[in-house]
Amino acid sequence: MSERHALTIAPVGPKMPRGLRLLLAVLCGVSVANIYYAQPLLGQIGSDLSLPPAGLGFVVALAQLGYVVGLIVLVPLSDLVNRKRLIALQIVAAATGTMVVALATTSAQLLIGMTVAGTFSVVVQVVVAYAAAISDPDERGANIGVITSGVVVGIILARTVAGAVADLAGWRAVYSGSTFISVLVAAVALTMLPKDTRSHSDRPSYVHAMGSVVTLAITNRLFRTRALITLFLFASFGALWSGMALPLSEEPWRLSTTQIGLFGIAGLVGALGAIGAGRWADQGKAQRVTGASLVVLLLSWVLNAQATHSLVLLVVGVVALDFAVQAVHVTSQNLIVADQPESAGRIIGGYMVFYSLGSAAGAVTTTMVFDAAGWGAASILGGAYAFAALAVWTIDRLRTGPALWSWEPRPGRDDQGVHTDGQGRLDHWSVVRRVVRRNGSQGRISHVTRSEQ
Repeated sequence: MSERHALTIAPVGPKMPRGLRLLLAVLCGVSVANIYYAQPLLGQIGSDLSLPPAGLGFVVALAQLGYVVGLIVLVPLSDLVNRKRLIALQIVAAATGTMVVALATTSAQLLIGMTVAGTFSVVVQVVVAYAAAISDPDERGANIGVITSGVVVGIILARTVAGAVADLAGWRAVYSGSTFISVLVAAVALTMLPKDTRSHSDRPSYVHAMGSVVTLAITNRLFRTRALITLFLFASFGALWSGMALPLSEEPWRLSTTQIGLFGIAGLVGALGAIGAGRWADQGKAQRVTGASLVVLLLSWVLNAQATHSLVLLVVGVVALDFAVQAVHVTSQNLIVADQPESAGRIIGGYMVFYSLGSAAGAVTTTMVFDAAGWGAASILGGAYAFAALAVWTIDRLRTGPALWSWEPRPGRDDQGVHTDGQGRLDHWSVVRRVVRRNGSQGRISHVTRSEQ
């Protein structure tokens, strides 16, 4: 008995060069920083533009909601148009938003600029999708881990740099500098990124790509589960980083924006500690990494709640929280694109909608709860978000697996040496690549015939 399967793949090439991985990580870090500079600056911004404490969360939240719009409208374009040009154009558009923020004299202008910057900062996901699509399955998790570490480094260093620059030259200087840096890296991207060699026949319609969020959430259990985990994961993450500046700027600490920004270094240590999560996922340990990391996330809030009493315990809690968030984030992206790397743009775009909604929810609810009941209540809220993420993972594992910590197939190759996608299914792309390497061909394969006995 035989079947014929038509497959279309991108040109087969060597593994991703280290320099390209570094460049992609830098692009991600610079771009994502645009929507996180505000977190340690909320006090200065509120004082300058007369914003009440309860409304400061909307400065961050509107950037995140703009990010959601970009994920739905702009990221699907990465599966349709030239990615190299799209990356450069989106970075420049985000720079326009940060320029508006730097020049804002009213709260309305500020919020418009933050929304524009957030909308076009989704270029980060275009870069991640590009990396996932061109990666060999055996190293996809490792590549995503390195490149998304650039995202986390950008998020965390944005706070540290923003705090220091704001103390020296005011919060507007932060956004002026961001505008200049963004234009610079856009030029680098346009000059140094490899050409996009996909054929038009490989690309879906724009309407189909935009509707992928709803389609995936309804039809794909793995995507649905990971999206819900991400929603609560980043609500917990946003609860800490959007709310932490408020108690630290009050008695008994009264820290400056520079001092508050230095907590970003602790977060950076935690995030870089999880850089191996992609390799662990490649080895078939994604579920165990997820479960253990969510437990760490929940326990970190016991330490974060001590922010008004002990800065040492807060630092430990920040390291633990950022480690857990990065580990879960990397393994989730590796799992959801394993089956369809050619559609990584719309898959990761859909997934990141839940990231942005969670981040926005965490920012708004935490500042409101802090204003009403203090940091203790805000910490309980952050812990509740972490518990919800752990509950989603646990319920899914109980429904689909024989045990919470059971072994899972490794993306790339299972225990019988058969190439799989991480869910136990045959990974056609890996099989084709292996055949091409064996035969020494370097050309594009448009159709592959596979016979089954």
